[in-house]
Amino acid sequence: MTDRTAERSRGTAETEIECSLDLDGDGDAEIETGIAFFDHMLTAFATHGLFDLTLQCEGDLGIDDHHTVEDVGIVLGDALKEAVGDKSGMVRYADRRVPLDEAVASVVVDVSGRPRFYFDGEFSQDSVGELTSDMARHFAESLAMNAGLTLHLEVEGENAHHEIEALFKCLARALDDATRIDERRGGTPSTKGQL
Repeated sequence: MTDRTAERSRGTAETEIECSLDLDGDGDAEIETGIAFFDHMLTAFATHGLFDLTLQCEGDLGIDDHHTVEDVGIVLGDALKEAVGDKSGMVRYADRRVPLDEAVASVVVDVSGRPRFYFDGEFSQDSVGELTSDMARHFAESLAMNAGLTLHLEVEGENAHHEIEALFKCLARALDDATRIDERRGGTPSTKGQL
């Protein structure tokens, strides 16, 4: 199997980001975004997806959390797109549900190269720590648009911490499933011959 890794960086007037991703890792994470709960969620994403992820972001948090979360989604999406390469041998589709106490999240993903994003649900509180709750949805959307994913998410619960954490863990498990190599498949998982 070829090395499925990527290193990406992005610098704007709003954020400076460095990212490295290994799809076939052990779940090791070194995350620093300046938003403690977001760091916790990205660490959970790496742990439950078995991705090795190093990500450093310096953002304009004096304004709010929007640019940091959005730009991390952009960079991580770019890294994911690079790491899957031509998608040869990859499973491509996945469907997962993950509970966390009273909350449950659902993720259906197609690593199709055709970005689409759908979200159903509302977060029970406006923020968790310094993370605006709706930024969890926006992170997933930024990831999908830049990784080339068709991504359907649903979440329900009574506590935004649990809802967001279930969502990140579910997204990780679904992406681990979808990007896994199926030894029975010799080429790209498409009747077109490419994705």
